[in-house]
Amino acid sequence: MDDPVAALAARLPHVFARPELLLHALTHRSAADPRNQMLDSNERLEFVGDRVLALLMAEWLAERFPAEREGDLGKRLAVLVAQDALAKVAAALGIAPALRVPATEERSGVRGRASVLADAVEAILGAIYLDGGLGPARELVRREWAPLLEASARPPVSPKTRLQEWTLGRGLGLPEYMPVSTTGPSHNPVFVVRVLAAGQAAEGTGENKRAAEQAAAAQLLAGLGAA
Repeated sequence: MDDPVAALAARLPHVFARPELLLHALTHRSAADPRNQMLDSNERLEFVGDRVLALLMAEWLAERFPAEREGDLGKRLAVLVAQDALAKVAAALGIAPALRVPATEERSGVRGRASVLADAVEAILGAIYLDGGLGPARELVRREWAPLLEASARPPVSPKTRLQEWTLGRGLGLPEYMPVSTTGPSHNPVFVVRVLAAGQAAEGTGENKRAAEQAAAAQLLAGLGAA
């Protein structure tokens, strides 16, 4: 199938009554029309899809792990709706070739950015929900996230949480995160964050502040021998 949008549509568990919603979900902000206040980008659908994903994932986790407490379910949820997980789902679905981006952004590699792919996944979920309701959105989530959900028998712990537990367990207080720099255009930023803890510092880079903080925490844990 030569048309990447049609190929993607064929992999989704829903046939759109309004196909324009899928095209809308695949329109990166850089391809939106400024005269339309960027409303033709996928950002509004992403907003909807983010909430749909959180609801369906919370429902699934409560069903799948009936003996776990709220805190452990929350740890699982945080990992499963994080950018890394969404980017993996995007890769499995083959979303990148179907994205609508201008030629200038094509050359900058915007299709391969984890943040862009993650946003597109949420936008597609939002489009499916608006077109067909929770049923097909739930089917997509349970199909595509199943390998990620089953990957860990125990609730996962993020680098930031592990670093905090490590420092507090030694009476060293909370780690301190400080922004170092933000570069690049608004739709394609690069964040650098520094973390201080246990008398040491480390820096991390990411496509958003949260990702940069997690990267910095991972770097410091490695430096402390606690990774």
